[in-house]
Amino acid sequence: MKSAFLFRPALVGITVSLALAACQSAAPARQETVGTRPSAPQPAPGPQVEMAVADMSARANYATKAAGMPIIMPPPERIQLPVQDTERYGQIDTNPVQAVAQQPVSTFSIDVDTGSYANSRRFLNNGRLPPADAVRIEELVNYFDYDYALPADGKPFAVHTETVDSPWQPHAKLIKIGIKAHDLAKNQRPRANLVFLVDVSGSMNSENKLPLVKHSLRLLTEELREQDTVTIITYASGEKLVLPPTSGKNKQAILRVINELKAGGATAGEQAIQMAYKEAEKSFVKNGINRILLATDGDFNVGITDFNTLKNMVAEKRRSGISLTTLGFGTGNYNEHLMEQLADAGDGNYSYIDTRKEAKKVLQRQLSSTLVTVAQDVKIQVEFNPATVKEYRLVGYENRMLKQEDFNNDKVDAGDIGAGHSVTALYEIIPAGQAGWLEPSRYQNTPAADGSKDEYAFVKLRYKLPGKAQSLLISQPVAARSKPWSQAQTDTRFAVAVAAYGQQLRGGQYNGKMGWPDIIRLAQNSAKPDPHGLREEFVELAKIAQSLSSRKPGTAE
Repeated sequence: MKSAFLFRPALVGITVSLALAACQSAAPARQETVGTRPSAPQPAPGPQVEMAVADMSARANYATKAAGMPIIMPPPERIQLPVQDTERYGQIDTNPVQAVAQQPVSTFSIDVDTGSYANSRRFLNNGRLPPADAVRIEELVNYFDYDYALPADGKPFAVHTETVDSPWQPHAKLIKIGIKAHDLAKNQRPRANLVFLVDVSGSMNSENKLPLVKHSLRLLTEELREQDTVTIITYASGEKLVLPPTSGKNKQAILRVINELKAGGATAGEQAIQMAYKEAEKSFVKNGINRILLATDGDFNVGITDFNTLKNMVAEKRRSGISLTTLGFGTGNYNEHLMEQLADAGDGNYSYIDTRKEAKKVLQRQLSSTLVTVAQDVKIQVEFNPATVKEYRLVGYENRMLKQEDFNNDKVDAGDIGAGHSVTALYEIIPAGQAGWLEPSRYQNTPAADGSKDEYAFVKLRYKLPGKAQSLLISQPVAARSKPWSQAQTDTRFAVAVAAYGQQLRGGQYNGKMGWPDIIRLAQNSAKPDPHGLREEFVELAKIAQSLSSRKPGTAE
């Protein structure tokens, strides 16, 4: 009995040492992704662990010297290791100013993703400014609905423009291009073949991950009709078909599977995506909705984890007519770059779900926009008139830029637009004869441009009807006249407030003298109508950002 007692403290120390070592070795090595930036690095936990083990050893030595006196060892203290932040974001290099004399044409793909707004909101609500690369201005602006008129000519969307004086740069103008897709009522939606692909790995075991995923899928299930079918696949260390194709009429069977989902294991996402496409192909609905909804934190750490390999695989699979929507969840290890790019490659959309309110917005109120595509490969090309415009810059859309020749090439992929979606793009221009951002050249004087001075620009849009290979063209001029800023439409003023908020979060390089108080005031004065409280919430986020920001207005990052 005596010898057994004397060895017990030493065994405790050895057990703790082995457990700590096992924890360290079990953590999967994360692959550095080319073209992404991690959040701020965190210190290694080594010194804390060494001190804890040394303390255990000291207690064990003391007990050994106690000559048989009964000493009761206190339980070892729980060691709190620092949480490592390994979030990943694609690098964003702000669009440069272009001289019309050298680069008169600007071409880009539309973007209906909104994930950057919700993800940035999550940072602010947690008391942190979002990383600059987490802020994609076009996704902030397009998070909101705008009162653009619906198409009335049989086309899938209508195009609207407005030109106003810029509040950012003296003598500059802002050209707003707004697109509004026609909407569909619930009973007008085509039959849907949906595959829920759910990450149930150990990394999803927190309140803002799998429990929020389950709540989100329950909301979507409530919107299903009898003619819709749902398949559910889970993946962790392996993938598993947990619900074969099931009619929306049998909601209880679907909900039962959702409610029983539990987290545990590694994250082998690549094989699960392959399986999801195979199951979607089995239930393919001609002229219907065929879509995979991937719900995950994007932390793939088993099997194929290379970013480009995963993206290329999804890009190849979209040829089958099955689209991929990504729903991002969680913090700390969130791979936002992968989530956004997989949706882009898969002809789907990307949303970040940080709250139950956001789940309701994406998967109930805007479900038709999320699921139903009304136009594919939508591209915008703007040619500026050198007789009236000297310089320009596109606000946002940095990772959606296309080559000029891509516009007429129907083999070049671009973004899709869903039913009821609105898309907004902003160009800031310097009229001819006004001082702008660029210094005049010493040796290459730009000759005066000939031509009509009635237009600032000519806007062209190309799109394909769903399932068609040949694109169609819409075009219209932008007249060379503008409104005073005070007369801008309410929606325009609010969109500019959101764009300024995004620019300020990225350093405020092009905000001029507009600082946080001006952004907040502008948003407050253009916050109505606001049927769902989203604009009011935006004002509060801007106030939080102001309180967290130490940068002076107008300073570059």
